[in-house]
Amino acid sequence: MMKLLHILAVAVGGSLLALVVMLVFKAQASKEGQAPGMYAGQLSPCSSKPNCVRSEAGTPADKRVAPLPVATSPEAAWQQLAAAIESTGGVVVGRNDDYLAATYTSALFGFVDDLEARLDPAAGVIQLRSASRQGHSDLGANRTRVERLRQQYLTAGQGAR
Repeated sequence: MMKLLHILAVAVGGSLLALVVMLVFKAQASKEGQAPGMYAGQLSPCSSKPNCVRSEAGTPADKRVAPLPVATSPEAAWQQLAAAIESTGGVVVGRNDDYLAATYTSALFGFVDDLEARLDPAAGVIQLRSASRQGHSDLGANRTRVERLRQQYLTAGQGAR
């Protein structure tokens, strides 16, 4: 019986070690990518994996999030979004008049996720996309990130008025 428990403990330990090594390699691989950017005037669609959310029209309901309202000038809203990203742990890595790319890095293993935003002045909103670069499921991390960002953005906007 003790020999069987020893074999079982070695097998479980080896499996856990293999899992950790795989996660370290996947996290490292996530650092090599970049946000997909725009496609046909919108933020790129989400893949079939459940690790992405997006606010653009045509997004399936299970991946859909609401865009951010632009209650001030577009320029002020853009600044407000950049500040909200930084205050929620993100780093803005690219920005122009109507597109912004940011990254968020997980504390455990250092996985990098992309957050993208498109200023949509005609609709009076900022469209959003948040997705993991690696893996299949994110266990809701991108949806949670967008909601935290929304909360920070809206709170900052109330102080700006």
